[in-house]
Amino acid sequence: MYETLKYEVNGNIATVTISREQALNALNRQVLEDLDKVLDEIKSDKDVRGLIITGAGRSFVAGADIAAMSTMNEQEGFDFGVFGAGVFRKIELLDIPVIAAVNGFALGGGCELAMATDYIVASEKAKFGQPEAGLGITPGFGGTQRLARKIGVSKAKELIFSARVTGAQEAYELGLVDKLVAPEELMDTVNAIMASFVKNAPIAVANCKKAIDEGYQLDIDGGVRVENKYFGKCFATEDQKEGMAAFLEKRPAEFRNK
Repeated sequence: MYETLKYEVNGNIATVTISREQALNALNRQVLEDLDKVLDEIKSDKDVRGLIITGAGRSFVAGADIAAMSTMNEQEGFDFGVFGAGVFRKIELLDIPVIAAVNGFALGGGCELAMATDYIVASEKAKFGQPEAGLGITPGFGGTQRLARKIGVSKAKELIFSARVTGAQEAYELGLVDKLVAPEELMDTVNAIMASFVKNAPIAVANCKKAIDEGYQLDIDGGVRVENKYFGKCFATEDQKEGMAAFLEKRPAEFRNK
């Protein structure tokens, strides 16, 4: 169904695997178009409550496709950046939790893809970086914005200005990676974390995500107002009634995403 990725759903957890192994899963226009389409499919499937993104083979995503970019003019480069950044923003705005399972190279667009998710779990063999300055360009899919927000402005500048690649341990120490695991434990760990997310009320989890992401851009007073809004909205759901009834009745809750 998709040329450059594999899509599967196990229970209520979806997994997207970028699959251009011959190019280390580099992002060309086709990969971005496939991602854009699969995100629409995920968004329309109310049974999917969590998304895992990973890469096939020894790479997560080793950047954008340099061969494809090498002949672009200014307008074409701008348009490519706008499209790629829009796809990654769509990931960020999904109502469901999204985890990046970084199995190998996460460079350039791959690092930016990981940062568009809610939580990054990396293999100890993973590599991260924004090497674009060494190619004569800036990061183009949100890297200058998300990296600074994740690890701080000065550390982001050092990594981006130097274009250096960092190992998984340093990425973890910087706060870019949220959890570091042995390669053979990566997918089991990611699935266990996602299972702990999706067992809870889907609307409540979605509202938590919105409250955090929207409030983070505001001062504390504005953030609390955002939280108040989403807190109140939860009381209009059947899942809130079920969750509290189950607690009082000392039984497992059965959430229906309503």
